[in-house]
Amino acid sequence: MGVPIDKEYRFETDEGKAFLADLFRGRSQILVYHFMFGPDWAAGCPSCSMIADAFNGSVMHLANHDVMLWAVSRAPLAKLQEYKQRMGWAFPWASSQGGDFNFDFSASYTKEQQSEGIEYNFHREPELQWRAGEEGGGEGAEAKLAAMCGTEAANYHCERPGMSAFVLVDGGVYHTYSTYARGVGPLLRRVPLARPRP
Repeated sequence: MGVPIDKEYRFETDEGKAFLADLFRGRSQILVYHFMFGPDWAAGCPSCSMIADAFNGSVMHLANHDVMLWAVSRAPLAKLQEYKQRMGWAFPWASSQGGDFNFDFSASYTKEQQSEGIEYNFHREPELQWRAGEEGGGEGAEAKLAAMCGTEAANYHCERPGMSAFVLVDGGVYHTYSTYARGVGPLLRRVPLARPRP
């Protein structure tokens, strides 16, 4: 069914403190969108924000497949709540600030890890070169995105987008799937029990 999760990940939610199993809210599966919003940022990532604009409409469809959708970021809950209100979003968003969740699921890195090269999107990145040589890429684009979040480029890339799926079986949580970068497409294809069957 997946890889068992033995670590007790803790989150801050609108309803208070929660463990990963609490995020299921009576459903058998959850999708977690690793939303780029660092602890000291002033705003969320513009690209993640564009993706999240579709979440309000997706929540009901996912619920019909026994799936709970969450966004998770390392920013403090108060910042997430303020940004969520500003954007007009209603989907649940949890803070993993101070925990290992985003790090363990390859969505956050320290500056030291970045300088040494990281494993992201299932391959090794020896040195960060965001869309180097591509139109709209390079250092100027990185700095512009970082500035929109109220941070610097080096800090901006300590957070990465991704999506992870988990299933709850007999009280145990299992990690079934993760995808990163451009792989965060159609939501129902990311959960094992809701994929269309032949």
